[in-house]
Amino acid sequence: MKSAGKNLDNISIVLNEPRFPENIGAAARCCRNMGISSLAVVRPELPDREKMLKMATHEAADLIENMKIYDSLPEALSGFSHVAATTARQGRGRRATHTPREAAEMMARLSAKNRVAVLFGSENKGLSNAHLQYCNSIITIPTSGFRSLNLAQSVMVVCYEMFTAGTTDTAPAPRLANQFETGAMYQHIQEMFRAVGLHNESNPDYWINKARRFLGRCELRSWEVRLIRGLCRHVLNSVNGQSSR
Repeated sequence: MKSAGKNLDNISIVLNEPRFPENIGAAARCCRNMGISSLAVVRPELPDREKMLKMATHEAADLIENMKIYDSLPEALSGFSHVAATTARQGRGRRATHTPREAAEMMARLSAKNRVAVLFGSENKGLSNAHLQYCNSIITIPTSGFRSLNLAQSVMVVCYEMFTAGTTDTAPAPRLANQFETGAMYQHIQEMFRAVGLHNESNPDYWINKARRFLGRCELRSWEVRLIRGLCRHVLNSVNGQSSR
């Protein structure tokens, strides 16, 4: 569904390690209510499609039938150019968050030319810092005191905001690099960091996590990713050439 500069067909809901098939079915129903036609699941604990279909109802049955199930989160996210993670956890080491409405406006703009994913964690554990490394932005749903929401409730809140979101930005949305391209870039950057001695013994991922947080906000195009990787190759060649003399 395309409207007002956004394309809901380019927006997907991704559930990471959901525990209950009923929640998957209820999430599918939320997607159908709000015009989102793509649902993916990573390592569901109990992939009982009958229970999913019962909660999805007949109207959203096709989302369950066409739903892709992945063995790993990087695989599930590889084709997306922007990934927004939902989490209630805040504090040291976590990035600034957006409300669902703020995030929806941004995703509405990007969806015109890019595939966008909204990532939800498991019912009991949510999303870890390791999961958030794959994400470009963070969504926290405001609540009054009690912060725990049912998975399907969270999906509905975010899907509603995306359904109603308009885009006031008159600048055309850029076509961004996808997660497969940026993932290879981060591997290259980490290799470069190690080669030049930029390494924290007590926290080996410290510098690459800093790079992810910075570059993840930059809306990188494919050619910019290639430029950064070219720089990494040049540095690595120089370092390796010096060490062999």
